[in-house]
Amino acid sequence: MSAPRNTVVAALVALATAGAAQAQSLQELYQAARGYDATYLAARSLADSAQYRAAQSDALRRPNVSLTGSATHSEIDPPTVSVRNSNNAQGALQARQPLFNRANAATIDQAYRSLEVSLADLEIAEQDLIVRVTQAYFDVLAAQDTLAFTRASKTSITEQLAAAKRNFEVGTATITDTREAQARYDLASAQEIAAENDLRTKRAALDQLVGRPGVEPRPLAAPVELPPLATGPVDEWVARADGHPNVRRAQLALDIARLETEKARAGRLPVVDLVGSVSSSHNKGSAFVGSTTRIGTTNSASVGVQLTMPLYTGGSIDNRIKETLLLQEKSRNDLDTARRGVALATRQAYLGVQSGQAQIKAFEAAESSSALALEATQLGYRVGVRVNLDVLNAQTQLFQTRRDLSKARYDVLVASLKLRQAAGQLKPEDIPSVDRLLAR
Repeated sequence: MSAPRNTVVAALVALATAGAAQAQSLQELYQAARGYDATYLAARSLADSAQYRAAQSDALRRPNVSLTGSATHSEIDPPTVSVRNSNNAQGALQARQPLFNRANAATIDQAYRSLEVSLADLEIAEQDLIVRVTQAYFDVLAAQDTLAFTRASKTSITEQLAAAKRNFEVGTATITDTREAQARYDLASAQEIAAENDLRTKRAALDQLVGRPGVEPRPLAAPVELPPLATGPVDEWVARADGHPNVRRAQLALDIARLETEKARAGRLPVVDLVGSVSSSHNKGSAFVGSTTRIGTTNSASVGVQLTMPLYTGGSIDNRIKETLLLQEKSRNDLDTARRGVALATRQAYLGVQSGQAQIKAFEAAESSSALALEATQLGYRVGVRVNLDVLNAQTQLFQTRRDLSKARYDVLVASLKLRQAAGQLKPEDIPSVDRLLAR
């Protein structure tokens, strides 16, 4: 193993083990974010409230009972021939049971379709949370690796700078070698500062997402061996995408639009209710002649069927039907748009995973070639057939390749979850499969 590779391994091990005592798995941080992230919690509260909103519509098919009462006292001044004052108390119990109302039936169906829309929205929010946590998790790991590679590159450049200075002092190299190495060292110092700041930024984003300070994600287990992440042909993934929550939402919106048309047409139909009432009235009055008192109580009860039939509404029903039919057509087009969008996103995500896996293989080959090229360049520099700039360029190429390989691995893991999200298949149960790839 070459000296630069030893330096890189040591730097990565140091960063990976720095927070080993408190390192958290992806599953653990997802559970933390599930109880902390405001966006997800808002979606969950909205979905929880939707069941009660839907239950309110059930009142449209149930009896409606009301109690009314009143008490009055009347004084007549000057009194009439027969009555000087009177007291009256009455109470009534009224009930109504819908028997036939097509508009109410459609409203109830719409309410429960809206409940399913809220559940689809919650599923979308949950999938989004999984991807956001995973992205933030691997962003921190990628930033850690970038900082490690930057520091390892700086160490190698420092060694090359020292060698250039020694060779210049003994007269076997020109001042150009020293200045080139110094310029590369200064650049590496600036890159180290930027990498440190990027790591702090990524850590802050992850901490805020999960609601915990000082989070330390676990690195990928070494040696890194990623399994195939997009198995099966792309058409199978596209076929699964028809169950995507966005497609379900659009389908439910079309169902609600159809029910709205049904409600509009129901405006032409009669409404039939079973109605009943029980009432009691108590009267007490004082007669002017002889100051006599009259007391009377009257009880009544009734039950019947009430029919309401619209005969003429000024054209409002016809125009409402035309409006809802056009809105229904809009919802049908929205459904087609949702299906096409999901299918396209699924194909793009699938190709992204395939491309990412191919890139990883290419970077692995490039890493091996770059390491051999650096060894050959260092040997050529020692025997005098290569210059210091050649060594610096070979070192830079090797460390950049390793940095890109590290990032490509994290990107393809996130892309695999985004593929499942695009196809509407992403579940919390998919997180452990990624967790198994992390160090214990």
